[in-house]
Amino acid sequence: MMKDDETRKLFNEFPPISTPEWEQAILKDLKGADYAKKLIWTSPEGIQVKPYYRAEDLEKLKSSDFNPLEFGFLKADDGRSNSWLIRQDIEITDFDQAKEKALWFIERGAQSIGFNLEEPHTADEVREFFKDLPFDKAEFNFEGFMPSIVLEVLHEMADNGNLNPEKVHGSCEWDMLGGFSLYGSFEFETDDELGEIADWLEKSERFPDLKIIGIHGRNFHQAGATIAQELAYSFAQASQYIDLLSDFSVPTELIASKISFHFAIGSNYFMEIAKFRAARMLWSRLLEAYELDKSEIPPMQIHAETSRWNQTVYDPYVNLLRNTTEAMSAALAGVDSMTVLPFDFPFEVPTEFAERIARNQQVVLKEEAYFDKVFDPAAGSYYIETLTSSIAEVAWKLLQEIEEAGGYTNEFYEGRIQDAIVSAAMERDQNIAHRRETLLGTNQYPNPEDEMLQKADSDRVRAKIMDTDMAEAQPLNLYRAAEGFEAIRFATERSGVKPVAFMLTIGHLAMRKARATFACNFFGCAGYKVIDNPGFSTLEEGIDAAVKAKADIVVLCSSDDEYATLGAAFAAALGTKAIPVIAGYPKEIMDQLKSAGIQHFIHVRSNVLQTLSTFNSLILKK
Repeated sequence: MMKDDETRKLFNEFPPISTPEWEQAILKDLKGADYAKKLIWTSPEGIQVKPYYRAEDLEKLKSSDFNPLEFGFLKADDGRSNSWLIRQDIEITDFDQAKEKALWFIERGAQSIGFNLEEPHTADEVREFFKDLPFDKAEFNFEGFMPSIVLEVLHEMADNGNLNPEKVHGSCEWDMLGGFSLYGSFEFETDDELGEIADWLEKSERFPDLKIIGIHGRNFHQAGATIAQELAYSFAQASQYIDLLSDFSVPTELIASKISFHFAIGSNYFMEIAKFRAARMLWSRLLEAYELDKSEIPPMQIHAETSRWNQTVYDPYVNLLRNTTEAMSAALAGVDSMTVLPFDFPFEVPTEFAERIARNQQVVLKEEAYFDKVFDPAAGSYYIETLTSSIAEVAWKLLQEIEEAGGYTNEFYEGRIQDAIVSAAMERDQNIAHRRETLLGTNQYPNPEDEMLQKADSDRVRAKIMDTDMAEAQPLNLYRAAEGFEAIRFATERSGVKPVAFMLTIGHLAMRKARATFACNFFGCAGYKVIDNPGFSTLEEGIDAAVKAKADIVVLCSSDDEYATLGAAFAAALGTKAIPVIAGYPKEIMDQLKSAGIQHFIHVRSNVLQTLSTFNSLILKK
């Protein structure tokens, strides 16, 4: 073992390097290339992310005075554990079956259950349902239930000595503003509904760990919002709840203590860690604005759910990878409970196998990776601390703009919130269409043999489109990022035709191999059969092979220089036997190739989604 004096001697051999010295070395390596373009990227929130951060960057942060052991900056517990509750959600179609399933989940590692109910229900049904639920062993969350009925039954159970109010953990969430966002109108008269919510809050004081108001930021995420928008709009709703319910003489501290936040977990690993950390900063900052003393600020309750927006129907086992990295980022950030969606969630009622894997992904993070043992492991990271502060700053600025414009409801009625989300979503959709953002197995590296049409429930594949006939404002449009590509693949399957894309590889070895790989990947995204080849000696040999393979598309794969001599001959020899395509974008000879009859070029700047739609329309109509 190295002694202390030897350690000091070792480090003396590595003198400190200043930032200007690092920058000078980087500029030398760039050899004149633009530093900002090469090494600094801009997040969808407009945050300039540098290639590296140093200790001096922390000195500039406004968040440096936030102490996680004060006023619950990081956790809703005592701030000394990173544990979270493993939650699984159940869609209720039958109360008895739902209870049986919940008990099954709890026996196998679930610590929190979310019951989702869409049908009307009576107090007698809820009374029977609550009977024998182990309130002392797990957290229970009731979404879609009427809080008045739930509170009535819970009070009865407590009065009869069948329930310890201190043992009730969870929620019976009512989301008036969330419903307005999804449907474009309020379900009830606003004042009447607010009066009921105020009454529920007072009745729920007997159950200190029962939340009554749910704020579903995950809906903004699924509509395509940025991280900053998801946070800002969620806190704008929280602010409006406080303002509105204060008019009914409900104390701010009570309102805040009865709110729980539901956020999605996106795919950007470090940004998501920073998002959840920033959320707790913003919560404290918001309540301080309502003149609550730090000691009075109730801890923020965060439930995280892996991204629905990010899940795909094709190559669904990739969803396991997405779920794992998303769950890791939320766990490291210190959420209070988490739902990992089953990998088959987008296209079918989850199977028992998929539900077990979803639960066990969190069990592994706890029991094998010990993610619950280290308190705020991201603390002190120059990179994550900077991202945390930057996200908080952008989200707070957006929240202030909403407040100055009249609050969440007013901005939603005016359509400004929807417009901002649509703008962000369109930009991201374009990135996916152009493959600047990767959806593994969907727009990059697909499995062309994968067939899902017969397996997929069409009602689950596409997010429910809200009826806007009676809407007073445009509802949020919830969707998944992969839907455009999936529509193309469903169309391919539905046609009963398996188009064949044949790679005519010739000439320059490296270029033909690279472009053939690119083209196979490109057409595989539409579910076409792709045929790669090691290389042909002549065009005629390649075209003969393509005809024998009954190719619908023949892709010439070579170098730009060789396209100048091969292109016209390729088009002439192929004729109408198949659609000729050039892999690449030989700018200097484009007019020449088009004059020869080649109209289709695939390259890194192609809109893959649009291009594949064109090919589907040309081939599948035959």
